[in-house]
Amino acid sequence: MNPSSNLFLIGPMGAGKTTLGRRIAAHFRLAFVDMDVELERRTGVSVNLIFEVEGEPGFRQRESQLLAETAANVAQVIATGGGVVLAARNRAILSERGFVLYLPASVDAQLARLARDTRRPLLRAPDRLERLNAMAALRNPLYESTADLILTPQSGSVSRAADRAIHALEQTWQRPARAA
Repeated sequence: MNPSSNLFLIGPMGAGKTTLGRRIAAHFRLAFVDMDVELERRTGVSVNLIFEVEGEPGFRQRESQLLAETAANVAQVIATGGGVVLAARNRAILSERGFVLYLPASVDAQLARLARDTRRPLLRAPDRLERLNAMAALRNPLYESTADLILTPQSGSVSRAADRAIHALEQTWQRPARAA
């Protein structure tokens, strides 16, 4: 068991990290940080523009720096970007500075959830299915090896998924005491 006051949510795009993260943070009365939103706030530009100007390597460098800074704080639920696990340094930070919850999502579920999404730069591909399958092949083993807890995917509402995540966390995560 990883006793930490930070909770990191990892998983592919469309897994529900932001949506579930907000609910989990509210339940445990912790601060919530969405890494992409925070990066946009700090830079004053969209993730898309960062990708256009600096490419994925520039974005990943900024993401790693933000992760290190954010992880230095405590008592947070942090929704990471789907590619945060690609760098060994990031995986070490996740493991050392927090409890890591992996929210898996099948490629079919991702395709359904992201069907109308035009904001994500990595989805701008001639064949989304091929792109998501390639990303899953590379990233899923990294998510699994980094996770302290894996939330088994099930169909159902966001509320049910949040309830399942909270129940699983209450059983396994030594979290900070609730704020008064």
